[in-house]
Amino acid sequence: MGQQIRDVMTRNPKVLDIQSTLSEAARIMRDNDIGFVVVRNERGVCGVVTDRDLVIRGLAEGADPANTKLASVYSDEIVQVSADDPVEKAITLMSDKAIRRIPVIEGSEIVGVVSLGDLAVDRDPNSVLGQISAAPAQQ
Repeated sequence: MGQQIRDVMTRNPKVLDIQSTLSEAARIMRDNDIGFVVVRNERGVCGVVTDRDLVIRGLAEGADPANTKLASVYSDEIVQVSADDPVEKAITLMSDKAIRRIPVIEGSEIVGVVSLGDLAVDRDPNSVLGQISAAPAQQ
């Protein structure tokens, strides 16, 4: 049997409520050196927001980051995998959908995120992307 998502995913992803502000999301991203936060509503995971979403759909449109809610900028198309899925499923989804990160969902709970960087570190650690992804964050 091949490698599973659980073997390469980043555990304990950051999650914010859909009513959180752009400023809150930006601070979480800054403080954790990430560019992706999972968004939830009262029913569970409902989408994701990236640093690019904050800039393009928020700031560039003149949104006030302290008062604008993630509901107005997040991406609600949820591409997800299970921790038990084979790694090849994430690779195929990333390629087919042109995405860099996929939430890992178990039932209605988010348990991780698998990123292009996670896969590069695991599959090709000597590649440029593998080396960049494995390097410590610059402050």
